[in-house]
Amino acid sequence: MKILAIQNRMGIGDMVIFLPFIEAIAKKYNYPVSILVKENSKAAEILHDNKNIKEIIILSRDNKNKNEKHDGLLGSINLINDLKKYNFDEVFIFNSSLRFYLISKLAKINKIHQYPLFQKKNQHIVKAAQDFLKKKLNLSVESNPTIFLDQTKVTDAKKEYNISDTQTNILLGIGGSGDTKRIPAKTFIKFMEYCSNEENCRFFLATGNKKEELEILKEIMESSHNSKCLPLNNIKLNETLPIIKNCKISICNDSSFSHLSAALNIPTIVLMSDTPLLYGNYSPKMHPIIPDGENTVAHDTLGKEKINPKKIFEKFKDILN
Repeated sequence: MKILAIQNRMGIGDMVIFLPFIEAIAKKYNYPVSILVKENSKAAEILHDNKNIKEIIILSRDNKNKNEKHDGLLGSINLINDLKKYNFDEVFIFNSSLRFYLISKLAKINKIHQYPLFQKKNQHIVKAAQDFLKKKLNLSVESNPTIFLDQTKVTDAKKEYNISDTQTNILLGIGGSGDTKRIPAKTFIKFMEYCSNEENCRFFLATGNKKEELEILKEIMESSHNSKCLPLNNIKLNETLPIIKNCKISICNDSSFSHLSAALNIPTIVLMSDTPLLYGNYSPKMHPIIPDGENTVAHDTLGKEKINPKKIFEKFKDILN
């Protein structure tokens, strides 16, 4: 039995969110599943040690570059021909796109399971996947993603980066895909001050390399907490994951690192300034903080200046205690 799962959303967080649903298919069939995903999902690095994943096929479409292999009509033909080579028996399509239905049909995949067509609007990312597998396979799947790491990698990272159990090792996910998601450096610095007054802390600073992200990193590294910090921005993702696994707790913007941290079973405080709350509370390992004065958070909240470092620290103490 050869099974394909199609998850065409862009980000690392999306890949993490869909992981338990893809794994549930593999467990139901008692056979690993191939996945069609975009390169930006970083699936190859995240899922390297996952035995439920047989093969990762890259969907070259809608990434930063235009006119990629799977863009447009010619791209659809290329994708059909690419999928034909695998002789898949069944496909599970985690979207409502007619395009992927037709591609699967023309790729001669016998059984096609898909979300209801043309119903993308207001689709809840988790509930839609849960309803899909309940209807198609009678599976009840909890939203609790887990990333598996070889324990040797975790031990090696501990030695390489001199991570000590006598310290409180904290991941700070200071980056973010958009400006409205990036909490100011001053908020993190104030939290670090509160934390350092009561704990022997070490801070691992996780971020991308966009100009704005590096400015936040620079401001933190120029603070009085410099000696306690290790920037991770120039370390590959697959090498960063074992470092995160060695942390006791994470405090992250709504970013790839909040999703990765929670999936690595690390208690994760998620700073939700400008995206729907479901992205910061779908996992039992997630503990969202929303802007002062708000009852919830959405795409138009614009609350990054109202994330309270004192509340972050209080939540931090509650979790550790």
